[in-house]
Amino acid sequence: MKVLVIGPGGREHAIVRSLLSDPNVSEVHAAPGNAGIGKLVPTYAIDANDPGAVTALALRLAVDLVVIGPEAPLAAGVADAVRAARIPVFGPSQEAARLEASKAFAKAIMAEAGVPTAMARVASDAEQAADALDAFGAPYVVKDDGLAAGKGVVVTTDRTEALAHAQSCFDVGGDVVIEEYLDGPEVSLFVLSDGRTVVPLAPAQDFKRIFEGDEGPNTGGMGAYSPLDWAPAGLVAEVISRVAQPTIDEMARRGTPFAGVLYCGLALTSRGMRVIEFNARFGDPETQVVLARLRTPLGGLLMAAAKGQLDDIDALRWSPDAAVAVVLAAENYPDAPRTGERIRGLNKVSALGSVHVLHAGTAHDDDGKIISAGGRVLAVVGLGTDLEEARERAYEGIGLIKLDGSQYRRDIAAKAARGEISVAPDGVYERADRA
Repeated sequence: MKVLVIGPGGREHAIVRSLLSDPNVSEVHAAPGNAGIGKLVPTYAIDANDPGAVTALALRLAVDLVVIGPEAPLAAGVADAVRAARIPVFGPSQEAARLEASKAFAKAIMAEAGVPTAMARVASDAEQAADALDAFGAPYVVKDDGLAAGKGVVVTTDRTEALAHAQSCFDVGGDVVIEEYLDGPEVSLFVLSDGRTVVPLAPAQDFKRIFEGDEGPNTGGMGAYSPLDWAPAGLVAEVISRVAQPTIDEMARRGTPFAGVLYCGLALTSRGMRVIEFNARFGDPETQVVLARLRTPLGGLLMAAAKGQLDDIDALRWSPDAAVAVVLAAENYPDAPRTGERIRGLNKVSALGSVHVLHAGTAHDDDGKIISAGGRVLAVVGLGTDLEEARERAYEGIGLIKLDGSQYRRDIAAKAARGEISVAPDGVYERADRA
């Protein structure tokens, strides 16, 4: 099987790495890739959001499967163009990808499917936004209705800040979704879908805020870990029965079947499980830890989803190890990240056992040296027999990397490793910190 992976980030590096370990995958190509991906497979400098360019490359390479990583190509209709060329593709159509591209659309789907989620209002101007904020009260949750690379959400107790974020969305012609605040720990669950059948992967938890203790603005994600030993035993089954399958069924009923991965962002609140958001692709950096633990060959799974054959696959196999990913971000991220800086120490990390580096915002300079090229530069993934050992290895690795002005959180998976996250045994979830 020859596979083309579309995207430039850490999620795509994790996907490429897993595909290369699949004995049934003979070749992997990536576009545009990054410096780390380019060390593993051929890369191609095309516009990943251009349906024609991606399709032409897939045809030229005669690949058997195209895997689309980020949200922007999906929203641009890249999957539709590839499918029209009769090439299997892992990733939903442009219409189905509206589950991520429009939070208002996702709320409508959840309402039709009876999916438990936060109460919400859509606002198109400041007056509507103010009314919604007052109706729900603090803490205020304001979400850009469109794609914002994981940074379009503001959660604050400051009403002025909430209104300012809403106004910034209105100023560029967008709407906002204002929701009630959901308490409790958060869970990320990826669910593979072929348009009918759904198959869950292992749950993970990520860390959105830039600073330790979940302080500061939201980012695309500063770290993640898996498994979640504190999660209720029946959580995955509940998400499948109450969230994923009803959503996939509703999309099929509308004539826009969803084939790809449905990312279910969940809060285990004091009133039960609620959906925070849907994404139409693998999350980053959760993918880095989930795929590090997956033992079932990835290529066959993604091909089964692309071809409507998920009901034929065997039960997934997982490593008993824990995985922790810590993201190294550039100076000034998430505002105006500093780029073009030399990255040192990568070879030292590769010499460690049970640790690997996944590149995100990296490139080569004119001398062929690896430099920073984005806000989230890379992630160091540590594996261990438990979370504490996995944390130790990840932090040992990231401590060896030198990038001027870089930053990373030192509390990824810390509370979970100490056993400080809990849920009530009767299934009514206790309020708890999200970290």
